[in-house]
Amino acid sequence: MIRRIGRYNGERFLGDCAGGLIAALIALPYGLSMAALMGLPPILGVVTSILTAPITALLGRNPVLIGGTASATVPFIASAVHAQGIGGAAKVSIVASVFMMVFCVMRLGRYVSKVPPTVVAGFSAGIGAIMFISQVNVLMGVPSAGGSNALSQLVTVLGEVQAMRLAPFLLGGTVIAVSALVTRFSPRYPAPLFGVAAAGAVALICKFGEPEVGSLQLTLPPFAGFAWTPQDVVNVLPAGLTLAFVASVNILLTSRAVEHFRGLHQHSRSADADAELGAYGIANLAAGIFGAPMSVGIPARSVANVRCGGTTRLSNILHAVFLVLLVAFGSGALARIPLAALGGVTAWMGLNLLDVSTWRRLPKMRYVDAGAFLVTAFGVLVTNAVAAVAAGCLIHGAYILWHRYKAADAQITGVAGIAAR
Repeated sequence: MIRRIGRYNGERFLGDCAGGLIAALIALPYGLSMAALMGLPPILGVVTSILTAPITALLGRNPVLIGGTASATVPFIASAVHAQGIGGAAKVSIVASVFMMVFCVMRLGRYVSKVPPTVVAGFSAGIGAIMFISQVNVLMGVPSAGGSNALSQLVTVLGEVQAMRLAPFLLGGTVIAVSALVTRFSPRYPAPLFGVAAAGAVALICKFGEPEVGSLQLTLPPFAGFAWTPQDVVNVLPAGLTLAFVASVNILLTSRAVEHFRGLHQHSRSADADAELGAYGIANLAAGIFGAPMSVGIPARSVANVRCGGTTRLSNILHAVFLVLLVAFGSGALARIPLAALGGVTAWMGLNLLDVSTWRRLPKMRYVDAGAFLVTAFGVLVTNAVAAVAAGCLIHGAYILWHRYKAADAQITGVAGIAAR
């Protein structure tokens, strides 16, 4: 018999344990690959979840929203790392965290959450394309290519197809193929984890000798060393503001999607959106001082948590606990993961973010929704995320203003017709 403790009982506890464990299994390969993609030590992608989960669980408003290192933050943090190393990542993350707390105090969360879903979908699709393109050279085993945008980088890399090596292509392809198969037959399982395990087995059997993740130390990293300069006002502050905006949109829309998945079809209170940003701002400040990437809402982990029975804040905390246990007792196996396999994880995530179902629905969408989606998606590829999101929102804003103008004009015409009689 299950013993009840207030409104909480043993069944719900087991559900929280199952949800937290599956979320941790999904978080592990994602965190490692995202941090590596940013140019950071892979373990920092896991440290982000471990440090931020308890804070967001205690201070956040959505009890089953699970955050972590995500693709949406990659362009900003990767650029900072390229310019100033781990200290640059710490700078931009700290600035973004402060801006998120400012958004909370100014009660801007309730407005950020109103960004049209098609714009967010277009942004995700564009980021997904960038993620996949960024790993093409890894999967081909050729040097990374420069370029003004993702499309030019893709063209440059494809020009090196004759130099492609079989080993990384086979390892990354194994991750993608196995992940696709697992997702098709059982969406609840952590597909990338199975893919990475299969790629590790292939590398061991074939003795490829490809570069590996290396030793993972379960210790709190040192504070990131950096110094503020006058030039940071020009370089870091705008990037931090943009990162805060993108992270805020991601967090709030993911929270809304999770609420809908749980059957809560009515949105939470406006104040809850503001409080959620404040909680993530505090949590990301704690991670940023160590140079760890920012945490934002992760749909895959949150939905997996709910599907496996997670119902309370404890599931989020347990997801961090299970991550610690996985790294502590499985570090030997994790160190042998080929980097090409992590490249496959990133490419697989990018393909998921492209969201083929949305592209299939384009002909049935309203022109304004389809246009906003396409402009945002391609804008991310050829310009930058901020300009792309702004352009998508502008399309929706123009559409609303035009219909209000038509309605007002029709009302005036009707009044004039009545007066003329």
